[in-house]
Amino acid sequence: MLDVRPILFIVGILLTTLSLAMVVPAVADAAVGHPDWQVFTAAAGLTLFTGVMLILTTRTSVRRMNLRQAFVLTAACWLVIPTFGALPFRFADLELSYTDAFFEAMSGITTTGSTVIAGLDFAPPGILLWRALLQWLGGVGIIVMAIMVMPMLRVGGMQLFRMESSEKTEKALPRTAQFAAWTGVIYLALTLLCTLLYHMAGMGGFDALAHAMTTLATGGFSTRDASVGHFDSAAVDAVAVAFMLAGSLPFVLYVRVVRGAPRSLLRDQQVRWFATIVATAVATMTAYLATQHDMAAPAALRLAAFNVISVMTGTGYATADFALWGGFAVIGLFVLMFVGGCAGSTTCGLKIFRLQVLYQAARVQLRRLLTPHGVFVPYYNGRPLGDDVLTSVMAFFFLFILCWAAIAVGLGLAGLDFITAASGAATAIANVGPGLGPVIGPHGTFAPLPDAAKWLMAAGMLLGRLELFTILVLLTPGFWRD
Repeated sequence: MLDVRPILFIVGILLTTLSLAMVVPAVADAAVGHPDWQVFTAAAGLTLFTGVMLILTTRTSVRRMNLRQAFVLTAACWLVIPTFGALPFRFADLELSYTDAFFEAMSGITTTGSTVIAGLDFAPPGILLWRALLQWLGGVGIIVMAIMVMPMLRVGGMQLFRMESSEKTEKALPRTAQFAAWTGVIYLALTLLCTLLYHMAGMGGFDALAHAMTTLATGGFSTRDASVGHFDSAAVDAVAVAFMLAGSLPFVLYVRVVRGAPRSLLRDQQVRWFATIVATAVATMTAYLATQHDMAAPAALRLAAFNVISVMTGTGYATADFALWGGFAVIGLFVLMFVGGCAGSTTCGLKIFRLQVLYQAARVQLRRLLTPHGVFVPYYNGRPLGDDVLTSVMAFFFLFILCWAAIAVGLGLAGLDFITAASGAATAIANVGPGLGPVIGPHGTFAPLPDAAKWLMAAGMLLGRLELFTILVLLTPGFWRD
């Protein structure tokens, strides 16, 4: 029988940490005299009580967990956090149902960025800060999960990165705890740098901090209804672009850089592919806007760079309603929703390394067709790819498309039109944020959607964030057999 004590013990620690995070927006509301500070205080108290109770009743030595426990723990953590993180949204002065509150919290912790809240320009600081904190915590949680948990679970080809770090010469650090500490320090340092640059670019201090947290987490929650477009500043756009890109790169390489290997980022094949795709997409969209919409080249480049990078990295900020740019732009951005950034970053989507593996597999297959007796081996970063990695990546790609189609069909059954259903499913499972169309587009919200659609999209966000298999394996009867 599955021993759930270590699972509940760690969940208790996580809830205790979450309760401490709720104190920050409580203080922010109290400082301006807004009554929502009481809501955050009560939610923090309930979350703390639950966390401490779990710790005391399941106290055990967590030295080693088996594979089944690791799967259950990963899913449990990402379900429990939005369950309790939704409490401030539910009972604050927003008049949200629990469905809307849970949707907002799940969107935050998975760094999706889809929102049901309108009137952000007039929302109390506590709520705005809580949204940003959820995404910031989710961002660092995603990095740690991608590097320390997913390779062990062998999900969607992530064992490739366990293979890369198995040799002493390639280890970023000798111990996991040290790596987590370095990652946290780098993540915090980049957040503070981003805050400073946003402030220097013209943002107020509060806006700068909130946007810095959601930019580096590639989450996209803003303090304004018009998103970053509210500030109408080229300098602000430039800072956002720089740190959206920074959040899309593997943090393990940042650790190597600060520890004396400055060329790690430049040598990594995944980073080079990512840079090539971004440059190509931005250049193509710039040329399209300049020629088809009669924009001046600088204006076209600014709009194209910001919105292309925002969509591809899954951040979800917007400076324009790109649904009005025409069919080519809409289709192009829709495809980019699925791409994502690098493994070990705060982004989601298919991830660049999976596209590389699929490309290598297709290339080898074509060469085998031309030379049936030849021996061809696919490579990644100069290393041969095993059959287990190829199988995992191809299975992940198949399930990713299948889950997107299933969610889109479900949204259609909930009464949504084709564009809203298709883009809503894509933005949920790829953790992007805004969809397409007048309802959930860059200038819309997800509030008008029926509750069934919101729960389905929240499930899609969780599926996408946890790389599909982590959740789907729990639904198989064989998983629960001893």
